Amino acid sequence: MIPLTPETAAAFARLTLGHIGRQYPYKLDHVMLEDKDAVLPRVLHPIFHGSFDWHSCVHGWWQLLTVARLHPDTYEAGLIRARADEMLVPEKVAGELAYLARPLSAGFERPYGWAWLLALHQEAARHPSGWGDALAPLASAFATRFGTYLSKLTYPLRVGAHGNSAFALIHASRWAREYDRALLDLIRDKAIGWYSGDRAAQAWEPAGDDFLSGTLCEALLMSELLEPGAFRAWFDAFLPDVAHGEPATLFTPAFVHDRTDPKIAHLDGLNLSRAWCWRTLAGRLGPDHPASARALEAADFHFVTAMPHISGDYAGEHWLATFALLALTA
Repeated sequence: MIPLTPETAAAFARLTLGHIGRQYPYKLDHVMLEDKDAVLPRVLHPIFHGSFDWHSCVHGWWQLLTVARLHPDTYEAGLIRARADEMLVPEKVAGELAYLARPLSAGFERPYGWAWLLALHQEAARHPSGWGDALAPLASAFATRFGTYLSKLTYPLRVGAHGNSAFALIHASRWAREYDRALLDLIRDKAIGWYSGDRAAQAWEPAGDDFLSGTLCEALLMSELLEPGAFRAWFDAFLPDVAHGEPATLFTPAFVHDRTDPKIAHLDGLNLSRAWCWRTLAGRLGPDHPASARALEAADFHFVTAMPHISGDYAGEHWLATFALLALTA
């Protein structure tokens, strides 16, 4: 398996330090009711106003803090800690909370940004710095939103982009296991209700701008929520021919025609997120499972296909390193 070396971690950090404070271009998720709602991103979002959009800035911070924890002695880790001491503070978090309190912000960043904020809080709390305490009210606010949302969500979203339910619930369940057992129970109940009966997935993917595999994210979520034996039994029914390289679409990296097109560039992210899923699933299935070796091969193949393209154009550069880090820390 490909390792996360100090050199690779430092390179990821340099990329992300270059854009978490870059204010433009920026894509707002912002509903306006009147003229006074036309406000600059850095005013609306005191912390997460870089990296092209709110959620990319959030997971950029997750990536930076993860690098700083795993490789604390690198030069870049010192830069990360200094920047975090400046930005991840209660008064700036209060500004982010004020935005959530707007009546028109109920659906803001649902569910992708919510999930990444919980992942960021969980990572920040691993550092003896106060960053986790500062972010805790924001995490609590999004956990409450998850509870409300899941209680009324009848069907899962199986799409290959930001709306995907399984991807969001992977991160939310990891956070909830540590901080909110009632939310974890709700996530487990919803996921089992939605996915437990799925059989013989055809994996008709990717669509033209996917960055997530709906099939593999579903499998990864179930591996988080089921006991190991129950998960293996479910997986064998869900993807019965994986050991034989089928469905072939899951083993074939996506081709990216134009990396300057932000939507088409999503496909590099699909390759990286598949690498993350395959690598994690191999570990959950165990070395004796007939699909494990094939899964690890697929993970490495997808990763090496995408890795040369995580920088070079801002369409991908503002977010792809995060998904590369997910894969390497699976």
